Amino acid sequence: MLTVVGLTSCRDKFAELNQKPDAVTTAEPSFLATRAQTLFETNDYLFWFYNQAYYFNWSQMGNSGVFSEGTYGMDASVVHRQTSYITMLTYRNDINQYIEAYDHPEFKAYAAMCGVLAIYGAIYAIDINGDIQYTEASMYRYGGPLTPKYDKVEDLYDLFVKELDEYITTFQDETQVVVSKQDIIYGGKMDKWAKLANSLKLKIAVRLYANNSTKATQIAQAVVSSGAGYIDSLDDAFIFHKADAATGGDLAYQTSNGVSMIGGSENVIDFMVASRDPRVRFFYTKNGFNSKIIQEFITEKKADKLPPFVTENINVDAEGNFVSYKLGEPWCRYHGRPVVWEMSPEYEAMKGIYFDYTDRYQLTVKKTEGGEEKTYNKSYSLFSSVTEEMIRGRCSYTVPTIPGGPVIQDNAQMPWWGMYLGAGETNLYLAELAQLGAVSGSAQAYYERGVELSVREWDYVAGKNKIPYYGTTYNYDPLEESIELKEGEITTMLATDEVKWDGSMEKIYLQQLMNFTMLPNELYVTARRSGYPKVGSTLLPYVKFSKFELAGVPRRFEFSEPAPTDIMHDIRMDDLKAQGLTPGKNQSGMGYSTTTVLNTERLWQDKNAPQWGTPVK
Repeated sequence: MLTVVGLTSCRDKFAELNQKPDAVTTAEPSFLATRAQTLFETNDYLFWFYNQAYYFNWSQMGNSGVFSEGTYGMDASVVHRQTSYITMLTYRNDINQYIEAYDHPEFKAYAAMCGVLAIYGAIYAIDINGDIQYTEASMYRYGGPLTPKYDKVEDLYDLFVKELDEYITTFQDETQVVVSKQDIIYGGKMDKWAKLANSLKLKIAVRLYANNSTKATQIAQAVVSSGAGYIDSLDDAFIFHKADAATGGDLAYQTSNGVSMIGGSENVIDFMVASRDPRVRFFYTKNGFNSKIIQEFITEKKADKLPPFVTENINVDAEGNFVSYKLGEPWCRYHGRPVVWEMSPEYEAMKGIYFDYTDRYQLTVKKTEGGEEKTYNKSYSLFSSVTEEMIRGRCSYTVPTIPGGPVIQDNAQMPWWGMYLGAGETNLYLAELAQLGAVSGSAQAYYERGVELSVREWDYVAGKNKIPYYGTTYNYDPLEESIELKEGEITTMLATDEVKWDGSMEKIYLQQLMNFTMLPNELYVTARRSGYPKVGSTLLPYVKFSKFELAGVPRRFEFSEPAPTDIMHDIRMDDLKAQGLTPGKNQSGMGYSTTTVLNTERLWQDKNAPQWGTPVK
């Protein structure tokens, strides 16, 4: 970590060094701010490897491969507690110390940048932890306590709004000096930083609304009326990549580690396909059944082995050969997993479809022109999973081809681009708040603008990440279609029954959920605070379980008791008690005697929210 050196209190120590004091390099604010930006991350490898599976399962917006209802009600011991905001606070504090020591108030914008990033991360940390250490965190080197206190959620939301307003004032100060190339997020454009800071207040407002609608309304109205503006275009969106391949090494790719890819929920993907939502193509992978593969199954007299969702969607001639798709490319290639496998009345038959690892999806082994054996088997997924190239840059993709066919691979390593807050998100929040009467303006206009900008932003990110089939079909299957956004698709989507504006809160929340597919923390929070997807919905239903109540589905992770030797033990235990949260019985997780405790003992911001699948009417 870069730290500020050369402060007055440290000067005497230079006498012990075999060099002059002025030979020691001082970490200046511009470099500190750049380093903070390269370290900023809320959805890193560990998050995608572990936490996201719970978020998708609990909200039923995805399926991690659970096969029974009981899996949804198990204790959840979290690995990733979202503490990256501490790093951002450290850099903010370091820059402030530099400014004070060297009397350079013109560098406050750098501290403000780090402060904005700290608040972004702290909001996520609160979503998981409730109370967090913030006001006294990362201050020990400057005389702060070694055991920082836990700040209350409600107090932190107030503080964040106050700090964001101060940062906006700093960004609007024309005396500030910023080196544009040192700002890898916005290139030194202070107006865009001000919009980001103002937009973060909308995240706070929607989280606060269930517990204090008056305060949430005040925050939202201040956002809309602020001269700073808010993120309202693709150009303003918080989308960036940290480095190029030539200069950034591993930093350019987000992570070199493979992540645990979630499968799309059958209900969600069916909804997106029915609404002709182009984002299904950006978020999820095509399955392995292109027209050539399907025909090969028919040729080998194994058409009966094809999954029903494939055979139901093709037209064949009198001899049974493939003619065309009923739904058409690329829509026909997206299919999700059932929410819970065992709930289907055709469960026994489904087991044969989903769990036959022998020859059901094995085609005859043939040799390529180069003499190598080439097979087709279940490794080409039956289902659509979250697109890994939208999470990390070091990925490869192999096009499904018939045995004996060519080996076509996409091994390009692309610098990873991530979206953290876009205009789709802000406008969909404003649609929600306008429909609740919290802000002025047309809820319909916000909603339709939010949907359009969400699609365009995710298309932009998918293009930057060069995900499979974006702008190419790999010249193998003549019926294959590329997946980039096409002219007129957004208009078509907005006219479908699933998306067309009708004034319902359900459609607003469902579009927020769709937008957050690649931001699982927001996905989970939105489902938790809104009660959508809804049990019994004709649009996108939440599946009600037969073996346990919805109150058995966790709404938070487990909190284990710290070790007795932990210097934070008493402070942590007092805070858990104050929050009304019972710690688990052991430090390895799975320590509760009943899983309902993770539903009934809620974090402060969740206390007045509806149960899963049961939104307030």
